[in-house]
Amino acid sequence: MNDNAILVQDVVLDYPRKKKVAGFLREILTGRFKKTPAKDRWFRALNGINIEIKRGEVIEIMGPNGSGKSTLLRVIAGIYAPDEGAVEVEGRITLLAGIGTGFNQDLTGRENIKLTGSIYGFDSKSIAEMEEGIIDFSGIRDFIDDPIRTYSAGMRARLGFAIISNLEPDILLLDEVMSVGDHEFRKKSRARIDELVQGDATVVIVSHSKSIMKSMCDKVYGLQDGEIVTDGELESAFEFYESEKE
Repeated sequence: MNDNAILVQDVVLDYPRKKKVAGFLREILTGRFKKTPAKDRWFRALNGINIEIKRGEVIEIMGPNGSGKSTLLRVIAGIYAPDEGAVEVEGRITLLAGIGTGFNQDLTGRENIKLTGSIYGFDSKSIAEMEEGIIDFSGIRDFIDDPIRTYSAGMRARLGFAIISNLEPDILLLDEVMSVGDHEFRKKSRARIDELVQGDATVVIVSHSKSIMKSMCDKVYGLQDGEIVTDGELESAFEFYESEKE
């Protein structure tokens, strides 16, 4: 049996550059359009990424804003297809990509539980069996029948994590959500991750948290300018973390 949950091999991803609004408006008003060289129309978001993640591991991906962390998570989830290289995953992936991402703002919390469950392939009976557990875990039962647009950021994060972590994931991807909420909910979320890992699930966390790095992670990868710059070991991750703060 293959022990790898995620295998990222030589992944490259290019993004189109956006024109600055002021410059684009000037071109329209003057009728003088600059021809952008082909090499300047794209920027490399990920450049030769190689990561091997085993079943049951907790991995943190850290780095400055714009380094490619969230992009890498979306490539692993299959949302973005790499321009070069390959990604292999084993099992069901669930992704929480930021606070409130993926919610229908006009639906209630309860309706969003049903919607998310159906998107991940669960039938109505299975969703109904999970619903009460999700609501209890979220701690927002008094508001579960209110529209999501009325929720605070913390309430959205609570519900999002409660849903995603209860959908029987083999691979759980979390993008900048572990530091949201009060101390008790963060503690409960970490305990839930421990439960998943004990069941052989794999967890990948995008975060800037040194405490998560020290207390939860088997490996930590530093990402800068679309490239992996640490070897996954905690010592090199600590050095990278401290250099980011300088």
